[in-house]
Amino acid sequence: MGGPVYDKQEQMKYLHQRIELLMTMLDNINPEEAGVEDIDRIIDMLDDLERKAKQYRQDWDGKDA
Repeated sequence: MGGPVYDKQEQMKYLHQRIELLMTMLDNINPEEAGVEDIDRIIDMLDDLERKAKQYRQDWDGKDA
């Protein structure tokens, strides 16, 4: 997951991969042992995902206009 992605299909693939990574992380967290750091990491990942989705939406709006 290196440089910028401009193709819609690649952008969707990127988002899908990030969601899969988040789901894997959630599946592997032991609720009995999870700490504040784990919750903070999940929040950071969700924030990054939201930021990318908004960026891609703006890219798509600009291309379709």
